[in-house]
Amino acid sequence: FAAAAIALSITLLAVGCQYQDANQEYIEDGRQRDNPQYGTSILGGDGGIDLFGGGSEESAAGGGVGIGVNSYLWRASLDTISFMPLSSADPFGGVIITDWYAPPETPDERFKMTVYILDRTLRADGVKVALFRQQHSSGGGWIDSPIDPATVTSLENKILERARQMRKGAASP
Repeated sequence: FAAAAIALSITLLAVGCQYQDANQEYIEDGRQRDNPQYGTSILGGDGGIDLFGGGSEESAAGGGVGIGVNSYLWRASLDTISFMPLSSADPFGGVIITDWYAPPETPDERFKMTVYILDRTLRADGVKVALFRQQHSSGGGWIDSPIDPATVTSLENKILERARQMRKGAASP
């Protein structure tokens, strides 16, 4: 009798974790019901019960449900380049594009940057920066100028350092 009760409990638990209401495709406000962000489990509310710790690793790494890339790298990138005007920011694709920025000290040169966040985990190879520089010519136009590769590496390191600071701050009580 005990073995049958245990088998029935395990079966109900497994079925309950996978339950979806086939008649309700959308939640009240129109979002898709089968979106993992809104959960589909009877047991455990939003996201269900995590028996094997699969969701906690992603959360600890900084990859949230609402963002497609590592949230620490994303916020650190935005924070690091906050002095430049943004042209585009795509948190799902992990691309941040700035508009041209001319430093007040050197108005005859301008910079543009694209930051790529390549991973959902906080890793050294999870961020790549493309930096563009132009100088004002005597003819009135802008001419592309070379960038020192050490400058790009320095920007990537600043983003990574800021992301680690944010993660450390989030981990402390």
